[in-house]
Amino acid sequence: MYLARLWWRGRKEPVYRKRLGERLGYYELPPRRGKGGVVWVHAVSYGENKAAAPLVEALRREIPNMRLLLTCSTATGVQAGLDILKPEDDHAWFPYDTPGAVRRFLKRYRPAVGVIMETEVWPNVMARAQALQIPMVLANARLSARSQRKGRRFARLLVPALLGFTRILAQTARDAQRLREMGARAVEVCGNTKFDATPPAKLLARGLEWRQQLPRSVVLMASSREGEEAPLLEAWQGLAEPRPLLIVVPRHPQRFDEVADLFERSGLKTMRRSEWTDRPPPEATQADVWIGDSMGEMPLYYATSDVALLGGSFEPLGGQNLIEAAACGCPLLMGPHTFNFEEAAQLAIEAGAAARMKDIGSAARRAAALVKDERRNEWVEQALAFAAAHRGANERMAQRIALLLTGLHQGP
Repeated sequence: MYLARLWWRGRKEPVYRKRLGERLGYYELPPRRGKGGVVWVHAVSYGENKAAAPLVEALRREIPNMRLLLTCSTATGVQAGLDILKPEDDHAWFPYDTPGAVRRFLKRYRPAVGVIMETEVWPNVMARAQALQIPMVLANARLSARSQRKGRRFARLLVPALLGFTRILAQTARDAQRLREMGARAVEVCGNTKFDATPPAKLLARGLEWRQQLPRSVVLMASSREGEEAPLLEAWQGLAEPRPLLIVVPRHPQRFDEVADLFERSGLKTMRRSEWTDRPPPEATQADVWIGDSMGEMPLYYATSDVALLGGSFEPLGGQNLIEAAACGCPLLMGPHTFNFEEAAQLAIEAGAAARMKDIGSAARRAAALVKDERRNEWVEQALAFAAAHRGANERMAQRIALLLTGLHQGP
């Protein structure tokens, strides 16, 4: 049944139909063999891969001979993960959490350590790793109050799995406390790796170039989720003209067509990022709405925009990574639902890098006003300062992981 679901999803995202056997622990390609130990990093999707990238760089500095095994569970994760890999590294689908699939996976790759990013906890993986004496680390760990309440319903499975981690490196003191309350041990606070991610300079430069081409202000809806675009459209059409250019970047690529169709049917002149390559054509600069139907270009959209709305925060979905906006110097308006990034959201507000709005309508109106506000430049400076003030988590986490593997520091 699970493989059938992947095949169905592969209609729109063909990568799901590739190497299906890996989900069950069967592999076509042989693992790469070298003299360094295998450091296995599991980053389930796009956001986790972006968070893992600077951590992997820090691990390579701490453990020069390491060979990376990167696993993902989604198509967007696979695409983002390609930027992390070197020729000597391996990349595979994360196996289903069944005893057989996990046993075959670990036997094949024989990792010296496993690093699970953020929130993924799998009982069979943890049990088998313990049996094989593979140290496991939960890195950049977070646990919202909402997830904690849900987790208590599955405590019989979750608690033994948490106890299997050799180290848990939490983002915040609140995350650490909740994890301890769930029964976890060896928990310490190291910060959030996403603060260490540096937006690609080429994307930022291109975004600034695009901004200079545009004759009016720009508002970005970053990583929009289902249920947010329709009320945004209604609010946007209610604004007085001339309106800023609106850029909408859906969080999931399978929704690109759906979102584009929504705005096209509204009567607003809509263009899609996929319709041009390096520079927007003249007709794009005159459009009402751009649909950001591309992957890996969020820094470009932030650099093009004067202010951004945080997707996933205007419906009870927990929000998205707000740190990237700050690192790009883009003022941010967020909705009431940021429980996945609770402390980062509060810190951003206190630092003057973001503001919270009650709903998407009020956020749209505030954004349209903010692009004309002289104080916007202060927001830009405060956003950049906020991002810079919280860096260093990757080095701290890499050092803790390397301590588990002192043997890997030795030369070939």
